[in-house]
Amino acid sequence: MASSQQIAQLIGAAGPQSGAPLTRVSGIGDAAADCVVFATDQMTYRAALQSPAGAILVSQSALQENSPEPDHSSRLMVVPDARFAFALVARYLEQERNPRESDAEPDVHPSALVAGTVTLGAGSSIGPHVVLGEGVAIGRGTRILANATIYSGTTIGDRVVIQSGAVLGSTGFGYARNSATGEYVLFPQQGTLRIEDDVEIGANTTIDRGALGETRIGAGTKIDNLVHIGHNCTIGRNVIIAAQTGISGSSIIEDGAILGGQVGLGEHAQVGPGVILGGGAGVLSHKKVRGPGQVFWGRPARPLKQYLRDLARLSRS
Repeated sequence: MASSQQIAQLIGAAGPQSGAPLTRVSGIGDAAADCVVFATDQMTYRAALQSPAGAILVSQSALQENSPEPDHSSRLMVVPDARFAFALVARYLEQERNPRESDAEPDVHPSALVAGTVTLGAGSSIGPHVVLGEGVAIGRGTRILANATIYSGTTIGDRVVIQSGAVLGSTGFGYARNSATGEYVLFPQQGTLRIEDDVEIGANTTIDRGALGETRIGAGTKIDNLVHIGHNCTIGRNVIIAAQTGISGSSIIEDGAILGGQVGLGEHAQVGPGVILGGGAGVLSHKKVRGPGQVFWGRPARPLKQYLRDLARLSRS
């Protein structure tokens, strides 16, 4: 439970606030007096004003001159981005409902298999049937959910969330071929995997260890379900990777990039900072895609305007 003043201070909201107790976030249609809702446009703003919600987070852009008169009651909190503020509030209220001291002893489910050389940070949580290999290091406040497997040589930072079924630090798919006989022999896969702070990894996602070096996932990156990241990849900070994306070995994704669903990258590909790859886009091996904020689409990936022109030409042929 939190007061409106506490919520306003958390998100830096402008506007009056009451001391009404707030316990949860909700959609506008399901709101009650103890709920926080958000509005990002005039339509949702009008709906929110009609709801009984105890607090309304509204984006500044929704309060234009031709908008309805702002609700001057204590419910309204004006912020630059109501959706982002709503997410902050949801996290805060969840922590209030389920407090866990940052210096608490690690919570390990009895069914988890934890090697003797594993180190667990304070406040960490290990779920049912999790397997932690020799030498795994886990930071403070990290949560590993049921049936995840963490191989030896993996280091995980603070406040990381690993969803059920994820496999981290597994052997990479790298083979040396005898050109005379066609025989394949596994290239040494003896490197490491490092997951930095505040990363979230979705269910059934797999991330390979480095071959001779390191695979690294940068701080703040969010990875969806059913993603595969190959050996020796470097993923930057605050990267978004949507479901069913596959990233081949030794590829680089720089800070702030966004990869839509089912994106595919060949080996040694490079995606520049802030690049947006639309769903299903493909980057060929050894190719680089650059342009902060620029959207690329198609296979092979190309700027969105060019992709649409190519589609139009194809439809006329």
